[in-house]
Amino acid sequence: MQPQPLVPPFSFESATAKVRLAEDAWNSRDPVRISEAYSLTSRWRNRSEFIEGRPAIQELLRAKWEKERDYRLVKSLWAHGDRRLAVRFEYEWRDDRDAWFRSYGNELWEFDDEGLMSWRQASINDVPIESENRRFHWDAPGPRPSGLLDLPSWESSLTS
Repeated sequence: MQPQPLVPPFSFESATAKVRLAEDAWNSRDPVRISEAYSLTSRWRNRSEFIEGRPAIQELLRAKWEKERDYRLVKSLWAHGDRRLAVRFEYEWRDDRDAWFRSYGNELWEFDDEGLMSWRQASINDVPIESENRRFHWDAPGPRPSGLLDLPSWESSLTS
């Protein structure tokens, strides 16, 4: 028996599963794998960049991981509707000078009938952190182990 695809309309359970699948894909750091979750004409606003289509998504992700090394991401569902999800996330990475950052953000997602993301808007802020303040330590690239770490509340994130 094949699992049911995660397509709209989303329940809390299917929306939560969709977010975890996205997290796992992004933690693979595989631009092609990640882009397959988006429609062929998916539109993005990522920080201050506006792009459209899978080839542009792949290029943006390749450039991202040239800059953001040792990337580890945690996403959580913030809210959901029939076709739309709001997601909050944090990720940690280091630059080419070994300076560490934690990036905080929110994403708004919209899906087509096949469950492919047709629209993504991401707002992201980077905060420098000391290496000893990192929280995300699993082997990467690869998915966050189940139960290893839930996304902390915003209040605790702001103090560490």
